[in-house]
Amino acid sequence: MKKTYRASCHCGSVVVEAALDLSEPSFRCNCSICRRTRFWPSVATPDEFRIVSGENELTKYEFGSKKNHHFFCKQCGVRVFGKGNETPIGVMYGVNLGCVEGVSEEDLAKIPIVYVDGIHDRWSEAPAVTKHL
Repeated sequence: MKKTYRASCHCGSVVVEAALDLSEPSFRCNCSICRRTRFWPSVATPDEFRIVSGENELTKYEFGSKKNHHFFCKQCGVRVFGKGNETPIGVMYGVNLGCVEGVSEEDLAKIPIVYVDGIHDRWSEAPAVTKHL
């Protein structure tokens, strides 16, 4: 069941809200940016996502095909969310579960995870090794 959650960066400059279903799978990817930033997203559609504050505090990073936009707080460097423009569900926002407020460690541990092999562009397959993700 979807519920509206608030997520924020470390310094509190960037705050977003998103309707998320924490019983639905989240994602761990081994691509170059997700692995380096330890990004752990839950998916929200554009109508379920909004920036509450700090839009001017965001910096956007794009690489490769530029189809995904990676947003970081200019002050503390935390990646609260990203935007996928060409995904199987169309445009979507990935909200970093590590930034979601009011979710206990126990509840975070219960969130199902789908592992994706982004490093080899096999988005519907798990990588051979996932323990580090």
